Amino acid sequence: MALPDRPVLLTGASGTIGRLLSARLAALGWTLRLTDVVPLPIPLPRNASFDIVDLEDQQAVNDLARGCGLILHFGGISTEQSFETVLGPNLRGSFHIYEAARSQKARVVFPSSVHAVGLYERTEILDQDCLLRPDGYYGLSKAYGEMLARLYWDKHAVESVLIRIGSVLPEVPDERILSTWISHDDFIRLIERCAGAEHVDCSVIWGQSNNSRGFWRHDARHKIGWAPLDSSDSQAERVRGKVTDNPVVERYQGGKFIVIDYSRADFPPRSMFPDE
Repeated sequence: MALPDRPVLLTGASGTIGRLLSARLAALGWTLRLTDVVPLPIPLPRNASFDIVDLEDQQAVNDLARGCGLILHFGGISTEQSFETVLGPNLRGSFHIYEAARSQKARVVFPSSVHAVGLYERTEILDQDCLLRPDGYYGLSKAYGEMLARLYWDKHAVESVLIRIGSVLPEVPDERILSTWISHDDFIRLIERCAGAEHVDCSVIWGQSNNSRGFWRHDARHKIGWAPLDSSDSQAERVRGKVTDNPVVERYQGGKFIVIDYSRADFPPRSMFPDE
C-alpha cells in the first residue's frame, strides 16, 4: 500500500492506542508528527517528531497540522470523567482539530466509541445510521465529535472516517469484549485504509473484528476497502464466566462506564421512542 504523501499528525500519541499507532505506522514508513500533553513514554520512532501541545491551544494545533494531509485525532480524555474535565480537551480540542483540517485540506480519522451508543442493550444489533445513545460524558463527547465531523463535511468538504471503536486490545479479557474486540492487526489495517482510500466522505466504521457475537453491522467499510481478518471467537472458552455482578453493566453495550454516576432506580426504556 502506498505511503501517505504528506506528513500525518497523530494526537494522543502517549496514550495506549497512540503508542500502538506510533510504533506500527512508523514501522510501515509513515512520516509522523506526534503530540500529547504528556511526554512520549516510548522511544521516539523513526521518521517521527514529538511535541507537547495542549489541544485547547488553537494556534499550536494549527502549527502542528501545517502541511499534513491526514490527522489521526486520538487525543483527549479517554475515560468517563466529569463534564468539566471532558469539555476542554474533547469538545474544544476536537473543534480545533477540525479547524486545522479545514485550513490544510486534511482528512481526519476521528475515534468515536462504543460509548457513543453505550445505552443500547446488548441484545440489539445496530447499523451505522442508528441514533446515538451515549452512556456518559465521555460518550457524549464522541457523539459531539461525530456531529462536528458531519458539519465539516457538509459545509467545508473536510473528509472524515468515524471509527466507533469497541476494544483495541491484544486479547479479550471478559465475555462482553468478545463482542467489541478489535485486534491490533485489524486496527492497523483499518487505519491504513482510512489513509489510502481515494474518497471517504464522512463515513462511519464499526471498530470491531469479525466477531460472531458482535453488536454491530452495516457500515462504510466497503467504501474504504477494509474487512477485518481476525475474530474473538477463538478466545470465547478462555473468558467464559468472566462477567460482573452488576445488572446495569451486564445489560448494556457500554459496560462499566454506564454505572458511573448512574442514579436511576430502574433501567431506561429499551426504545428511544416508547410511545411509537
